Amino acid sequence: MSSSATTSSRPTLQYLELLRVYAFYRVAISIVLLGIFVSEISHGALGNTAPALFLNTAIAYTALNTAWLLYLRGAGYHASVGQVALMLGCDIPAFLTMIHSSGGLNSGLGYLLLISCAAGSLLLDRRLGAFFAALTSSAVIAQQVYGLVAGNADSRDIVAAGSLGILLFLSVSGLQYLSGMVSSATWRADQQSRQAAHLQRLAQQIIERMRTGVLVLNSANKTELVNQAALRLTANQLQPGTDLHQVLVSALRDWKREPARNGQLVKLDGGSELRLNFANLRRENGDNTLVFVDDNRKLNQEAQKLKLASLGHLTASIAHEVRNPLGAISHAAQLLSESPNLSHEDQHLADIICRHSERVNQIVENVMRLSRRRATEPELHELGYWVERFVADYRVGITQEARITLELPDGPLTARFDAAQLAQVVTNLCNNALVHSRQEDGMAEFEIHVYRHRERDCAVLDVIDTGPGVPDEFREQIFEPFFTTGQGGSGLGLYIARELCESNQASLQYCRNDDALSCFRIEFAHARKLF
Repeated sequence: MSSSATTSSRPTLQYLELLRVYAFYRVAISIVLLGIFVSEISHGALGNTAPALFLNTAIAYTALNTAWLLYLRGAGYHASVGQVALMLGCDIPAFLTMIHSSGGLNSGLGYLLLISCAAGSLLLDRRLGAFFAALTSSAVIAQQVYGLVAGNADSRDIVAAGSLGILLFLSVSGLQYLSGMVSSATWRADQQSRQAAHLQRLAQQIIERMRTGVLVLNSANKTELVNQAALRLTANQLQPGTDLHQVLVSALRDWKREPARNGQLVKLDGGSELRLNFANLRRENGDNTLVFVDDNRKLNQEAQKLKLASLGHLTASIAHEVRNPLGAISHAAQLLSESPNLSHEDQHLADIICRHSERVNQIVENVMRLSRRRATEPELHELGYWVERFVADYRVGITQEARITLELPDGPLTARFDAAQLAQVVTNLCNNALVHSRQEDGMAEFEIHVYRHRERDCAVLDVIDTGPGVPDEFREQIFEPFFTTGQGGSGLGLYIARELCESNQASLQYCRNDDALSCFRIEFAHARKLF
């Protein structure tokens, strides 16, 4: 990268600083030469041949350099290539005149041309710098030839002029080579700096757009960096002094004591769970800790997808290996029950075979329905309106009279879910509510409450029945596959319901409401949360 590119485009700070230093140097050297001549410190070494010519040249050179300095200072040391070349070109006649008036190169003034050529090699491009050096060398040799012809010089002055010309070219070539290397290194460093800044911006954008929450804690357990996903997952409760921050610090201390205990679970209010993973960030002024925050429900959902994929292959074998012999058993039991020669006891046994064959067939159907479940297609719905339409359709579909009580919010309440999958879940919960209510008091009734969760700012749907409820020892097991407390159930209804809720990023849980009634509660994800 040549200096011409620098001067023709936007000047660098190094170029402006070099031009400023050289402008001050020209003023200083002209004043020094003038002062030495006037004070006669050199004892006649300067201007000994033509004192008046030296004095006038030094005065004019000092005035010209001062004018150039004032002009460049007013322009912020921004000058075009032509202006810089003109300023350097003034040095050649000025120094040649002073060399001539001082008796030739023996005065030592020729070395001042070396500094001017060196400055030209740095401030101009390669061609102009070389031209400036060639012009100076030619002028010095021509002056000595003129002195030889006029009888004021000898052959040794010609040799000295040639040596000075060679030294000028070597100096200019060396400086141009070093300047090119410095400029190339500066350009590469600038490119690397730009690339590093670009990668840093990309990394920051990637971290901001990650669905996994990312935290960086310093040695004092204060948050230095947090992305949007972490704020969303933690409901922006990471400030020091909050309950969540204290839980986070406690989990971090446990991990530092036992690094193998990574992936700790933190339960938040509302039933949501966060999984925390820690990693060290080594720094010179103290280690930081990198914390990854994941929604444990989403992780479970991914695990369930893998499990259901394996289950799909299993159900194909179950359908082939179980349904055919099961159909034969059921058909044989039906034929046997139609025989007029059966006793009452044998008729009862045949009914048991038919009933349990139907139950096994229902289990197979549920498992196959679970494995063939389609992908979730969540949409934004007004939950109160959707529940009203669902209850109207549900009343038509049931064969018995049932009392269904609705409690809806005053204003609109939106939630994001797959309408078909939610209908399957609520249908299962309503059917269970009717069965258990009738078993308790002989009346088929249940309630559906829809409201907004005040703390989590999300929609909630409760299905409440008057049945005996789930015993405390079974509360953690009712959502497991094939677990049932009834006599005719398959044990897959609530399991499938929870799976469907989790696929919609909602949670299904069993609890008691404020009136101590049995309640299955669906808490939906925030309506603005992306799936």
